[in-house]
Amino acid sequence: MIDNLGALKLQIKRMMVENLMLQIPADQIPDDQPLFGPGSIGLDSVDALQLVVALDKGFGLKITDPDHAREVLRDVNTMADAVCLLARSC
Repeated sequence: MIDNLGALKLQIKRMMVENLMLQIPADQIPDDQPLFGPGSIGLDSVDALQLVVALDKGFGLKITDPDHAREVLRDVNTMADAVCLLARSC
């Protein structure tokens, strides 16, 4: 059960830093910063695949559809929303 949305977002950011070997500290990733495309933190398609695997392993969030992946992987907020929806809490 997820009780604290802020703690969940920090956990997701730490997962990103660890799994994607980001050069930015977790606490410096804005919740609403795009992950891909212009104005983003610069992730690519390989990073997207690694994020999908990490979200599955860490939270049981299964993302099989590319359109769903684009929605969920937009930013930290959208990933946290998806995890909360799956857990039915937050």
